[in-house]
Amino acid sequence: MVEWERTKHTCLRLVLSGTDPIFVKGTWHPSRFDISITDGSSSWLCNATEEEVAERAAQWDQPVSEYLQLAEQYLGFQQPNSIYSFSDALEGSKRLSWTFEKEGTKLEWRWKCKPSHENKKITVGILNFLMEANIRLSEEVVNKTRSFEKMESEAEKCLAQGERLCSEKMEFEDATYSKACFISVLNAKKAKLRALRDKEVSGKEVAEEEEESTDKGESSESGRSDNEHSEEEASKKAATTSSRGRGRKRAARS
Repeated sequence: MVEWERTKHTCLRLVLSGTDPIFVKGTWHPSRFDISITDGSSSWLCNATEEEVAERAAQWDQPVSEYLQLAEQYLGFQQPNSIYSFSDALEGSKRLSWTFEKEGTKLEWRWKCKPSHENKKITVGILNFLMEANIRLSEEVVNKTRSFEKMESEAEKCLAQGERLCSEKMEFEDATYSKACFISVLNAKKAKLRALRDKEVSGKEVAEEEEESTDKGESSESGRSDNEHSEEEASKKAATTSSRGRGRKRAARS
């Protein structure tokens, strides 16, 4: 990967004990780093070469990448358990140091920072970096706020939709239950009507059978009466004929 693609930038407002804060801007490369420092009026530079970084890392039995990562951690964000110092050195230089613990032992790293002859350029550069970082941070906050508001709106819509679906489900279940009850009652009524109809049909059949039996009985009695009446008339005719025959015989004798 190309070196500039992996370059990182940090800027720390370092609060020191007994003095005004300073601003420490770091540019971190894969195997080296550059530091520019300002207190608002003066500025200092520390350009650590690859050889110097490799030598320091070897002194602490660390890989270069681990050494740079730890340095970036302490100069990118002020660590509360670390003691920072920015003390005077020879020829107007300053010595930037910070402490850290490793395996229970407190250690100290120091780097010499030389005075810059372009105080205004260094200070303006750090201020511009802070302003740009603040703008990016503000934009990020705005974007995240908008995203949050959008998510909140979507969540409210989903909640309303869920409540609507729940209400529709309850209405559907109530309607289904009512329909089931209506069908059950309707089926019961149909069964009752079917039973009444069957009973009525059965009653009609019994009545028809009884009526047929009655008609057959009356027809039989009528037939017997007609036969008796015919026999009676035949007897009367026979008696009449006999009387007439005897009368004629008497007349002949006379």
